[in-house]
Amino acid sequence: KQEHTIIAFVFLFVKKTLTLQKSKTLKKIVVTGPESVGKTTLCMELQKRLNAVIIPEYARTYIESIGRHYTYDDVEQIARRQVAEFKKAVADNKDKDFLIMDTFLIVTKVWFMHVYERCPKWLLSEIDNEKIDLYILLKPDIEWEEDPVRENPHIREYLYEWYKKEIEQIGANYVEIGGEGSIRTKRALRAINKLKGEKTQISD
Repeated sequence: KQEHTIIAFVFLFVKKTLTLQKSKTLKKIVVTGPESVGKTTLCMELQKRLNAVIIPEYARTYIESIGRHYTYDDVEQIARRQVAEFKKAVADNKDKDFLIMDTFLIVTKVWFMHVYERCPKWLLSEIDNEKIDLYILLKPDIEWEEDPVRENPHIREYLYEWYKKEIEQIGANYVEIGGEGSIRTKRALRAINKLKGEKTQISD
C-alpha cells in the first residue's frame, strides 16, 4: 500500500511539472516610440538582464541598404519582413522567457498613414492577430540625435500620441516610460516584472 502511495505521489509530481512546463509561454514585448528616443539602446540593456531574444529594427537596415528614397512598396516589404521575423522568433525560442521587438507593426502602420494616407489591409489584420503582451512606449523627452535615416525631429510628440492612440484602440497592454539612461531601463524592467496577464498602464 505504501508503495502504491509513493508511485501515486511521483506520478502527480511529474504530471504537475509537465503541466507547468507546458503552460510556460514566451512573453512578447514591443519597444516602441518616435525616432531618437533610445529604443535600440533599451532593447540591448534588457537583453543583458533578461532571458530574452531581441528582434532588431529591420526598417533601418532596409532603408540604409537601398541607396534611394523609400517607396510605398518598400515600406510594405519592411512590414512583411517584420511579420516573418516575429513568427520565426516565436517558433524558434521556446526556451526564452521574453521576445523583445525593436519597433513593430503599429509604427509601420503609422508610417504608412503619415506618408501615404493609406496602408495594406493585411497589415491591419496582422496587428489584431499578433497578440503582444506589453508595449513599452518611450517618451520623446531626450535630446534628438541627427541621423541620415531619421526624418521627423519636429513632430515626435505628435507621433508619440498617435502611437499611443493606436495601442489603446486595440486594447493592448502598455507602459509609458520617460527619463534618461539607466532610469528608462529600471522603469522598463519594473513594468516587465509586473507582466502577469493583467492590463496595466503606467506613466513615469
